[in-house]
Amino acid sequence: MTPYRGSQHYDQEDFLKNYLELRKWTENANDTLEKPIIEELAGDVRGKSVLDLGCGTASYGKELLDRGVLQYTGLEGSANMVALSLDMLKNCPAGHVIHTSLEEWSSRDESYDMAVSRLVMHYVEDIEPLFNKIYASLKAGGSFVFSVEHPVLTSSYGLPKPSGLKQDWVVDRYFETGAREQEWLGRIVMKFHRTVEDYFLALHKAGFMVEQVRESKPDPKHFENMETYERRKRIPLFLIMKGSKRKA
Repeated sequence: MTPYRGSQHYDQEDFLKNYLELRKWTENANDTLEKPIIEELAGDVRGKSVLDLGCGTASYGKELLDRGVLQYTGLEGSANMVALSLDMLKNCPAGHVIHTSLEEWSSRDESYDMAVSRLVMHYVEDIEPLFNKIYASLKAGGSFVFSVEHPVLTSSYGLPKPSGLKQDWVVDRYFETGAREQEWLGRIVMKFHRTVEDYFLALHKAGFMVEQVRESKPDPKHFENMETYERRKRIPLFLIMKGSKRKA
């Protein structure tokens, strides 16, 4: 049986269209909550070689290159997303995209100064071997910054979904990790629930020093609509972590 890959949903035209429309909203959660923290933890990227795991359209890769990244490599499993990312980077000779799932990706040892992955790891069933490959791909002193849907959210998947804006979140079977089904953008999507502790230990086992653990606390400066800001204060949507590879 063909293994499940989260990227497969983005090769469904209706799903891709709905996703791209969602990202156009000026106060989407990615840009108001997750991205500011990713950029803070990434720091100064000038002159660095960056690996982006699950790069999507590579819009973030384009931003990194515009900010002085020396070399950018994106990994992406969806053929549709690869096409969009190649178009995004067509005028960026230092930007490259590899069509591969993260599970089948073969790392190149000590090739990158930084690895980043935005809202992808909750699609991966077994993150420990992947974290090992990421660690091996980094130069000494390199860093790994990633975000996932917060375990408070993923623990609630599979419960009945009310109509309209969700007003309550039920945390259920929190310590029963594994696949959970979510109705999202008109499809049933499988995501893998883990605890905060699981992500921390996976970094630690791979050899990373864990530097930061963040929970996407909203900052009012990123919001035009204070109603949206107040709503985002109710529950953490994302977990963002940073680990570093020990210097030789």
